[in-house]
Amino acid sequence: MATETKAPASTSTRTRSARTRRLLTHIGLIGFGLIMLYPLLWMLSSSFKPTAEIFREPGLIPWSFTPSNYTEGWGALQFPFHHYLLNSAIVVAGSIIGNLIGCSMAAYAFARLEFRGKRLFFAIMLATIMLPIHVVIVPQYILFAQLDWINTFYPLIVPKLLATDAFFIFLMVQFIRGLPRDLDEAARIDGCGHVRIFCQIILPLSLPALATTAIFTFIWTWNDFFSQLIFLTSPDMYTVPVALRTFVDSSSQTSWGPLFAMSVVALGPVFGFFLAGQRYLVKGIATTGIK
Repeated sequence: MATETKAPASTSTRTRSARTRRLLTHIGLIGFGLIMLYPLLWMLSSSFKPTAEIFREPGLIPWSFTPSNYTEGWGALQFPFHHYLLNSAIVVAGSIIGNLIGCSMAAYAFARLEFRGKRLFFAIMLATIMLPIHVVIVPQYILFAQLDWINTFYPLIVPKLLATDAFFIFLMVQFIRGLPRDLDEAARIDGCGHVRIFCQIILPLSLPALATTAIFTFIWTWNDFFSQLIFLTSPDMYTVPVALRTFVDSSSQTSWGPLFAMSVVALGPVFGFFLAGQRYLVKGIATTGIK
């Protein structure tokens, strides 16, 4: 009888201990998440503070609530801020379309076709991932200057059509390799060539990988500052990151309030696009990273 009464007590103790560990784990994760979110929350709070109060009162609560930073920042530059949002949207849309077309075609070639030097070219493609942009920016600038593409969107969009982002090629190659080849063989029996197999079979089944490519391309291109600063020289061609940089003036007082307000506005499309495609992003990473 003593043994029968001790067993439930022991089980109850283990259950309480497991619940306590889970509770402490969740509290720790929530605390860590708040620490990571603090800079974002501070920027959001600072966008509603007067410039003089931003660094004098570093807390998250704006004592002098000033929504005028948004209206002031929207028209503070040479062009209204929606002009720069439109420029970024054009660059992002072209980059997404270019990566989806170019990288998917290159990935299909590496995953399904057999040609001489395939492994060598694939290794060279992977090696380009380790090249920092600062290594290739000078020859790229010289090439685009000779093509008279400086201060246009072409240097930011056209290379995407040539499958220059090796990371996305590798991502799609891993996904396509996981698709059964029986589908290709069945399509060939029906008389399909590589074009129809690619367009009607591979692309529809590769939707998670394509969505992952689109989301990462959007985020990286929207937040890209260095290459856009190099190739875009006139204010009417500025994108959002370059336009935000013009709020900071080393020779005079910086308008921190309008700067933070427009930074919050610039983050809106990123969060929206990410939340809209989060389901495909998780599925795409899960189905490509495990293989």
